Amino acid sequence: TMRLQAPQFQALFTPGLRSVAELFEKKNYELRIAGGAVRDLLSGVTPQDIDFATTATPAEMKEMFTAAGVRLINNKGEKHGTITARLHEQNFEITTLRIDVVTDGRHAQVEFTTDWHKDAERRDLTVNSMFLGLDGTLYDFFNGYEDLKNKKIRFVGKAAERIQEDYLRILRYFRFYGRIAEKPGDHEPITLEAIKENAKGLAGISGERIWVELKKILLGNHVNHVVQLMYELDIAQYIGLPPGGNLEEFARVSKNIQNLSPKPMTVLTSLFKGKEDVTNLDLRLKISKEEKNLGLFLVKHRQELTKGSGPEPLRPYQDFLMDSREANTNSKIFELLKYQGEEQLLKEMQEWTVPSFPVSGHDLRKMGVSSGKDIGTALQQLRDEWKKSGYHMDKEELLSCLKKL
Repeated sequence: TMRLQAPQFQALFTPGLRSVAELFEKKNYELRIAGGAVRDLLSGVTPQDIDFATTATPAEMKEMFTAAGVRLINNKGEKHGTITARLHEQNFEITTLRIDVVTDGRHAQVEFTTDWHKDAERRDLTVNSMFLGLDGTLYDFFNGYEDLKNKKIRFVGKAAERIQEDYLRILRYFRFYGRIAEKPGDHEPITLEAIKENAKGLAGISGERIWVELKKILLGNHVNHVVQLMYELDIAQYIGLPPGGNLEEFARVSKNIQNLSPKPMTVLTSLFKGKEDVTNLDLRLKISKEEKNLGLFLVKHRQELTKGSGPEPLRPYQDFLMDSREANTNSKIFELLKYQGEEQLLKEMQEWTVPSFPVSGHDLRKMGVSSGKDIGTALQQLRDEWKKSGYHMDKEELLSCLKKL
């Protein structure tokens, strides 16, 4: 058996984890790290959050923690077998080993078990089905470690069965493919077949759950390959993507933004022909208002708001920003520049400080302009002059300009 001794693993042993481990050991309950954290540790990555699995039932854990005076927080997960204990300012989510008794493609009814193999069997992908003992021993029933080393993404057991337990696993397959696989197109034919045959099941999954996965896919590797595949395997229509998505534009834009850390919506918008595509996506996935506005902004301006020809390529973007009356326009322009693949202009735009217009109504009153209407007109004319100067004219220059006007 393999034993992990990596520094990332050693670093997990905080005072909190040591105390938890002691409690379980005293009672002879087994406790192991489970799922994603094991995958991360084996890849040499420090896990963001750690799930633990145990042979103890929720009732046994509650009794043990309460007797030791340990605080338990939110009991929402309890019917699925999860207890959250708080020790030394740290939360520990610990779940009893379980078997799915009934699944309907969305939720599962579970019963508890002490069989590690059975628990691993109900997990989605081999790379997510491993356990790690606190002594560093790896428990791997489905060759997850081999798959991880070979950068292979495979379902545990039969793909079709795993998918029918929860159709969202189709998207999880693609998300991990984009995270772990080395190159596009490295799928087992039987997996793709199972995905295609079960794609319709995604229609019953809530928009919120789909959007969480889709956003991660859009920011992963091989995104162009994965999205093309979603169309080929007939998934797109069930997850809010437009029926005739613009795949050529998608291929171009996903190349443009490779190193520019775009927002997921920026990548996705390239599939859209017009604003009704954004609206339909929102109806299906309940995206945030900010995401929706970004999509509408990109669809509207991606063609005509482009760099200036001549010595000041940034000017069209700067002028747009100065004329805009909306909030967050600058962050939308950053996303537009990413979409267009304008890496250099993006840097310059991010470093540009929006100048403030130096003249106020008060200055004009001092010069003897008294009616509100005249002040408004004069300010607008001065703003235009200021804009023509590339926002360089100062107050004096502008006011002397007013005399000429």
